[in-house]
Amino acid sequence: MQTLHRMFGYRHPVWAVSHAGHCAPPDSMDMVEDASSAAEGDVFGLNGQIEHKLAFLRRHVPRDTSLVLVGHSIGCYIILDMMKRNPELKIIKSIMLFPTIERMAQTPQGKVMTPVLCRLRYLVYLPLFLLSLLPDGLKAGLVRLVFGGISSLDHTVVQPTVGLLSGDCAANAVYMGGQEMRKVLERDNITIKKNLEKLIFYYGATDHWCPVGYYHDMKQDFPQGDFRLCENGFRHAFVLDAGREVATLVFEWMSGGSGNMSSPSIYSSAVGHELSASRTHAGFTSDLMDLN
Repeated sequence: MQTLHRMFGYRHPVWAVSHAGHCAPPDSMDMVEDASSAAEGDVFGLNGQIEHKLAFLRRHVPRDTSLVLVGHSIGCYIILDMMKRNPELKIIKSIMLFPTIERMAQTPQGKVMTPVLCRLRYLVYLPLFLLSLLPDGLKAGLVRLVFGGISSLDHTVVQPTVGLLSGDCAANAVYMGGQEMRKVLERDNITIKKNLEKLIFYYGATDHWCPVGYYHDMKQDFPQGDFRLCENGFRHAFVLDAGREVATLVFEWMSGGSGNMSSPSIYSSAVGHELSASRTHAGFTSDLMDLN
């Protein structure tokens, strides 16, 4: 976010919205206003997350604003559904980074995580609850230890990771991850075809959440589409060490577009787990599952 804002000369607003329930609210606020209605509406599930992003646009962004949507991992699935549910949005481009938009449970990482997230979810809650009881300083030390093998780690990711390890946030992330395994099945070819000229897809060359085969399938099914395969060795969880580099690519893609790209507002849909730019983390549910 900071890199995009700076490279556009601070002329355009850049917004990011957390996944609902994935970051601790201020002490003066509860996670939800009405627990019973939140449960009934499944606000922390995949459908609730999509409505959460649309609600942000309705409430905080003027209707005639031109938008560039940027999604990472499950954020790309959310963006496609936003485009389907509200075709009146003035979207110039949607940039899909390491998109998990189909057959997630069949991917190499999905095969490992599906049993954990879907059948053993309640067993996962116990260690997460115990972790949440630790002081934040100790949790930060553990996070740095886990990320210690990443030589060029962006240290701004440590604090949001600590926040995600609070009891409710971790449970909500695991719950959403389970829904992803169950619900992200067939690719939404109708929405992709309808918006093909607005979409840029960027696939990882070694992404265990989105195999290269999915990239080739997309190119074959949509030969006129804009599909790119990473040649820089970026991992799925690129924000851990290559956020600035990926932001530079996004800037170049946007700047190389049509004249309509001259005055966008950039909206990171489900890219951030915090609203402040310095603590934005992309699709962190998936990032914690696979650091490669």
